[in-house]
Amino acid sequence: MCKIIAIANQKGGVGKTTTTSNLGIGLAKQGKKVLLIDADAQGSLTASLGFTEPDSLEVTLATIMGNLINDEEVEPGEGILHHEEGIDLMPGNIELSGLEVSLVNVMSRETVLRSYIEIVKESYDYILIDCMPSLGMITINAFASADSILIPVQAAYLPVKGLQQLKGTSEREPTA
Repeated sequence: MCKIIAIANQKGGVGKTTTTSNLGIGLAKQGKKVLLIDADAQGSLTASLGFTEPDSLEVTLATIMGNLINDEEVEPGEGILHHEEGIDLMPGNIELSGLEVSLVNVMSRETVLRSYIEIVKESYDYILIDCMPSLGMITINAFASADSILIPVQAAYLPVKGLQQLKGTSEREPTA
């Protein structure tokens, strides 16, 4: 059974991408099948794994989610990049910013990512979602898709206050 973990914090620079990458590679080294999803328009996870031009990739998470919104068929392996460390990657790039805006008018907008994960999860033991530093619609999609949320946080007053706010957001009941 596939375990889906969103790595999120609305504050930037707390180690979300590093945590996602290292945890994914560590799980792969233990023989687990792992898919990393770069759900950040900055494409940092994609770039950090050696795909240095995320904005020039033909198929990304934005492409896949756009296809799902438009009721177009998505193949399970479509757009997935394979990394030498034994992990797979659904890359992200700047196109996610535009998708974020268009999600506002979409029916069941908080479950588009979940629809994608349903297509691919049979092939993986773990799916890790690297979230952007905001509580926008893409992050809400990650929360709605995840079994659990891992929140990297610095041990200081202000980051802990942010953690409390994020915890409150993640505990809200989804609207259906």
